Amino acid sequence: MPAKTVTGGCFCGAVQFEMDLPTLFCVHCHCSMCRRPHGASFVTWCGVPPEQMRITAGEHDLVNFKSSKLGSRNFCRHCGSQMFCQTHAEYIDIALASLHDKIDREPEAHYYYDSRADWTQVNDDLPKFGDDGSEAA
Repeated sequence: MPAKTVTGGCFCGAVQFEMDLPTLFCVHCHCSMCRRPHGASFVTWCGVPPEQMRITAGEHDLVNFKSSKLGSRNFCRHCGSQMFCQTHAEYIDIALASLHDKIDREPEAHYYYDSRADWTQVNDDLPKFGDDGSEAA
């Protein structure tokens, strides 16, 4: 059976992509480096190996921003949509909100929970991991 492919894109539609399932994970990230560029209290990411993701339109409209020593983020030069983050060679993070279709899993945990915005209320039963990777209080 062939892998299911889901599509996604930026807000204005200039950048389009597709990714093959299965995903490796789906998590909420509360770190400031995710919150600030997205303008949100947290960002939900799913991850796939790079070979499972392809830009299908607007590659020249995709801007790569080196956001840290380890990582880079990609956004549309027209509308500013943040779609991808890569901090490891083994996978690329894809913003769940940029996908047009459902993926193969629901969010599984909260990461960098100790860095969450103090105005964010989280009332689910998902595991919450702190800045050091251990379970947060």
